[in-house]
This record gives sequence, structure tokens and C-alpha cells, in this order.
Amino acid sequence: MSISTSKTNPGRFFEDFHLGDAIVHATPRTVTAGDVALYTALYGPRFAVQSSDAFARAVGYPAAPVDDLLVFHIVFGKTVPDISLNAVANLGYADGRFLKPVFPGDTLSTTSEVIGLKQASSGDAGIVYVRSIGRNQHGEIVLSYARWVLVRKRIPGTPAHAEQVPELAKGVLPEQFGEGCPAIELAAYDDALAGSAFRWGDYTPGERIDHVDGMTVEEAEHQLATRLYQNTARVHFDAHAAQGSRFGKRLIYGGHVISLARALSFNGLGNAFHIAAINGGRHVAPLFAGDTVYAWSEVLASAELPGRGDVGALRLRLVATKDQPCSGFPLKFGDQYDPSVILDFDYWALLPR
Repeated sequence: MSISTSKTNPGRFFEDFHLGDAIVHATPRTVTAGDVALYTALYGPRFAVQSSDAFARAVGYPAAPVDDLLVFHIVFGKTVPDISLNAVANLGYADGRFLKPVFPGDTLSTTSEVIGLKQASSGDAGIVYVRSIGRNQHGEIVLSYARWVLVRKRIPGTPAHAEQVPELAKGVLPEQFGEGCPAIELAAYDDALAGSAFRWGDYTPGERIDHVDGMTVEEAEHQLATRLYQNTARVHFDAHAAQGSRFGKRLIYGGHVISLARALSFNGLGNAFHIAAINGGRHVAPLFAGDTVYAWSEVLASAELPGRGDVGALRLRLVATKDQPCSGFPLKFGDQYDPSVILDFDYWALLPR
């Protein structure tokens, strides 16, 4: 006779969430140079500040900081076992702020608060809104962002304990930027080494940039990337279970698309070295292995920063497509997205003046 007790975690379903839930996520993560190297191998980002200790020190950093999106993915990955293990899809982001730089050797941990719940019309899932906070080993907040995710119900038709859709900011104001970028020594900022002659003042609101290049996503590659962030969402890994899903195959983690598009954006925005804030973002359509990602950007606004004459901010709309080059800047037909669009991402980037 055997006695079986369950010690495994099936993940939260929609009906397990309550407004105001405070969640401490497991497994703090020390970021290493190996993580940075693997991230570079996966996406190929070429921003000089994050690529070279010598370049970063010359312009004012103590060393090359960790890529902002690698920080985002690690902080995000901590939340998955508690929030989106049973997700149907991650839907969007808002009010994201990169408040402190992160360097190899720093340890990141994450907490989240449930700030909203909403029934889905299908009755078999609901939308969970959370505010997640990433901190370093000193307890300093390095990243804060809101996201919302469609989560399956354990028992279809079960109502939410309460419904509330939070009011999220339409964008982050420049005066709300944190200390993610130190004072930059402009005389030491070498455009030739950075790979772009275009600084903050060379961009005009309304300007559109086709980033030209494309990257085809491989099956093993996207799973390796998602494991790098310790993101355990089943939809990205379990091909057997995915056979019975809507798409019949694994979905690529939406953050993988963001990093691919950001890396592609170097060709045209090579001096946009720091992501200061995420105003909003939407995963418009899924991406699968074998698809090729292209990207284009629109300059939405340009802003000076209070008390700073070294860098300026550009508000950028980054659009990613699959299997569709972006010379025609595909986006929408009326209220509907072009079928090729997979990502619509609105963020602030800092550039030298």
C-alpha cells in the first residue's frame, strides 16, 4: 500500500486570485556575465554601453550595465509560477520604469500585487492585472511595471471573487524617469564606436524608421531563451499538451519578440542605448518557430529631461511583424491590425545630445 500526497504546484487559476493579493516570488537570481553572453548570443544586441566595459566607464557608468530587457525578463520570469503558469496569453504592459542600473553580480528578486480582475466573455478564463516590482540585493527597486494576463479557470464558469479594472497611466512622464542612466560624459561618447552618427536632436516626431533586417526564430532557441529567465509557462515548452490547444503548437514567449525587435532596432537607433520606461505594449498576435521577425519604429515624441543636458528622450513606437518586411510600415487597417503585426510596443529611450 502506498500513500500519495501532492507536493507539486499546479499554479494558480483565475479563481485563486483576490484583489490586493501580495505575492513574494521564489528564487532570487544573481545575474552573471554568462547570462549577458547568452542573451547576446540569442538576440545579438549591439548597443555599445551594454557591450563594452571600457565604453561604459568612459561615458560615466562604473561598468557595462546589463541590458534593460534582460533585467525585465529575469524580473518577469520570477512571476510566472505564481501568476501565469496557467496563462492562455500575456496581453499587455503599462507604466514600466527602469529605476536603477543592474550590473553582473547583482541579485534580483520580485514581488507582485494583484491590482485588478476581470471576467473573460468565454467563461473559461479571466484577466489578472498585477503590479510587479524587481529589487536588487540592497532592496532598491530596479524595475516596476504593470501587466495583464489571461488565465484559465480551474472550473469554467466560476465567477471572480471581485471585479475591478485598474486605471493605468497612458504613459510615463519624463520627470518620472528613475536613475537608470547616470550623468553621461558627452565628450567621451564616441559615435564611431557606438555605431551611429545620429543623436537625440537628429530625430523628429513623426519620423518612421525601417530597421531592414530580419531574424528567423528557431524552436530550440526560443525555449533556451525562456529557460534563461526561469519562465516556466507551459505554453512555451510542452509540445504534447500544446497539441490540444487552439494553435496546436508551442507559443513563443512574448518577451522574446520584444528583445528581437529591440535588437533589430539598433539599425537606425544605434545611440538609443537605455530604455527608461515602458508606456504600454500589446502582443497583437502569436509567434511560432520558423517565423521571421522584422521591425520598424516611429518617433512619437521628443523630450528634454529636467536638469539634464547630457541626454534627451525619444518616445518610440516599436512594431514587430512576422514574415513581412517593414518598408511599407505595416500597422493597421482602420481599427484592425495588419495580419503580419505581432507586437505594438511604446517606450522611452535615452540618447546622447
